[in-house]
Amino acid sequence: LHMGRTMKEDLTVVVQRIKQLYPPNFDVCGTYAELYHNYFASQLKKTAESQLEDKDIYLLLSWVHNIYPNDIRKDRVLAEELGKVKLGSLLPSSLIKELEKKYLGSEEATVKNCLSRCLESEIQRWKGDQEPEKLDGYFHSELAILAIQNVYGGQRRAEDLSAALGDEIAPRLSRELATFLRSYKDAFEEFKEKSKKQKFYKPILMANINNCQHFRNYTEKNVAEKDDNKASILSTLRDIENSGFDVLLQQLFAELKPIYKKFTENKWDSSDEITNAIIKTTMKYISDFQSLNDPSYKAIVEKVHVHLVKEYIVRLLKRRVSLKSPVQQQNLAQNISKNAAALESFCISHGSQASWLNSALPKLAEIIRLQDSGAIKIEVATLATVYPDIRKRHLEAFLHIKANLTRGELKSILSYLADGAASSPSSAPLFSSINVS
Repeated sequence: LHMGRTMKEDLTVVVQRIKQLYPPNFDVCGTYAELYHNYFASQLKKTAESQLEDKDIYLLLSWVHNIYPNDIRKDRVLAEELGKVKLGSLLPSSLIKELEKKYLGSEEATVKNCLSRCLESEIQRWKGDQEPEKLDGYFHSELAILAIQNVYGGQRRAEDLSAALGDEIAPRLSRELATFLRSYKDAFEEFKEKSKKQKFYKPILMANINNCQHFRNYTEKNVAEKDDNKASILSTLRDIENSGFDVLLQQLFAELKPIYKKFTENKWDSSDEITNAIIKTTMKYISDFQSLNDPSYKAIVEKVHVHLVKEYIVRLLKRRVSLKSPVQQQNLAQNISKNAAALESFCISHGSQASWLNSALPKLAEIIRLQDSGAIKIEVATLATVYPDIRKRHLEAFLHIKANLTRGELKSILSYLADGAASSPSSAPLFSSINVS
């Protein structure tokens, strides 16, 4: 620092006061600049070749990449004169590469160790069985903030040295983040299985689900698309979220199961009352989910929405009701349409954005209502366009309801659908998770 300050101050005197005392062809500014540069570079080289700690390496690279070229050579008083002189770098390129290699390794190790300590502290908090604090009404954990600060800090420090070093360290740090999140997922799974009797088990689950959105936001914004670690990070975050959602929804889904059975047990009589019971039961649980942050809350409500529609379809495929009369079929179709509207209204009003589900039950109701086989085929084709994961086995089980179809009509309608699994995953999977008995 003393050498740098002295060089800058002395060269400023040369440019402002001494230059005018020499003839222009003497190039006094260039002469002084070369002498100061050579001495400074020789001293820096001696330092660089000695035993250095990590902070020393960072300081030397700061001088080479940042302080010397920007604060001294581009100083507003000196820039014009120093721009005429070929001073070169303060250190040989081979030595710079060696220092950069050591720096990148130490920075990566530092971030890795910090992430490990963050996770260990979080695990200890889980063991303490304390209710997580709330931030803006949502259960909150410091883990995501601390971990992201460490990764971002490592990235910023490298970028402060040079853009090239920032580019070089980015995939290293994203790899460390991916590794950390896999460890986090393993620890979360262990907590989930072993700590079910803790008083604040579910609040802790929700705080950790909320963490995922912070990590996702950082990853989407800061990890390059071409970085292979990005997909791994996002996949691990989805796994953690879904694992937490499964636990939070387990009791609700278990409580709904016997209520859904009443549809087929009652042969769809009193279906309005059954639907109301489903909504009332679900309402009790959804209020608890409001301690999840907005994206996580919407995600879990969407899972609830999918489950409510899917379980209704499951009951329709049970082959427990077979109606020959068109009037009976129209009455059933009307009941299904009313139930579908009630479920849709409930889910949408509580934040579900799964609008892709809304046409499933009405389209099935329309197939039951229609009596012309040509019109049924058109409706089946439309249904398959919206839900391409529906298979022939699903439709065959469903059409058991329409006992007045001839064998020929049934075969002709079924021919509109494929037999096997879908060749590619559907963007709106609904039927693929429904097994037909």
